[in-house]
Amino acid sequence: MTFDLFASSSPSADEAQLISLPGAELLFFPCFFSSVESDAYLAALTNDIHWQQENITLYGQTHPVPRLTAWYGDTNSRYTYSGISANALPWNDTLLSIKQGIEEKTDGKTFNSVLLNLYRNGADGVAWHSDDEAELGSTPVIGSVTFRQERPFQLRHRHDKSLKYSLSLPHGSFLLMRGDTQKEWLHQ
Repeated sequence: MTFDLFASSSPSADEAQLISLPGAELLFFPCFFSSVESDAYLAALTNDIHWQQENITLYGQTHPVPRLTAWYGDTNSRYTYSGISANALPWNDTLLSIKQGIEEKTDGKTFNSVLLNLYRNGADGVAWHSDDEAELGSTPVIGSVTFRQERPFQLRHRHDKSLKYSLSLPHGSFLLMRGDTQKEWLHQ
């Protein structure tokens, strides 16, 4: 079974689309930031973030991660994923501005850190995964903001492989994954 999303032709930043999937809940703002704000944020993030090329070891072989990453957050925030450990760099003004904007729409949820991913070209990406690391808690709330070109976002159910969902994340969009999404679904 594949789920489809039918969006209005010109949603505003205040218009969220609730996407209910079995065992998951997503809140999608296709036009969260204006194109002017998005362009300004993209320029600042491209120039001011300390991007890194991490390496990952799979089946005894070490390979560069197919994207650039950076970890920012509150003092002493630490995160380990796929065998990569990161200590947060301090928030900068651009990230704090984005954080404040999205926290206003998350019913009191605050975020203590952010993993930034820079997909440089069509060869960069991230494999199927869930954000279910222990330090994120039992039911993590994950926010994802997209700047740059529109990108596909896909989900598939962990147990029922016939359950799939796909949507496009345009420049300036915000996607909030909550509920049991990380327990029940994988995404890429």
